[in-house]
Amino acid sequence: MVKLVYGDRIGRLGHIIVGCSATIRDGNWEKVLLTRRTDNGRWCLPGGRMDPGESIEEACCREALEETGLQVAVKRLLGIYTSPHCLLEYADGERCQVVAMNFEAVVIGGELRLSDETTEYGYFSAAEIDQLDVMEHHLERIHDTFASHGSPLIK
Repeated sequence: MVKLVYGDRIGRLGHIIVGCSATIRDGNWEKVLLTRRTDNGRWCLPGGRMDPGESIEEACCREALEETGLQVAVKRLLGIYTSPHCLLEYADGERCQVVAMNFEAVVIGGELRLSDETTEYGYFSAAEIDQLDVMEHHLERIHDTFASHGSPLIK
């Protein structure tokens, strides 16, 4: 299970990891694809951490495929997100401060499906997302996506 812990400069208690998320919109650009995590039952964008030996773009495409069954192409960077005041804690005791890049991605193949990391998936509007239990650090990225900023954000 993964949980978020907040506190003044709490990131010092963990190590830095580089992660990514894929913002995949429906055909009308009105909804965003979310997955429900197996480990904590909360909703999030498809994504995860970058592995050694791969680029951040490759990580985004791999994570999307692993979690959704969809092959995606990264179109553009939407934002870079990190906070020294947020720490991810995993069930095994690992603690991380995340530097995450959120990308706009388009589906180029595959078939939407569940995985060992996801129990549900769906495309949701901004209003529908506000009714879901979404991981806080992903909710910020989602809200920024619907706000349609022209340039990538750095937060």
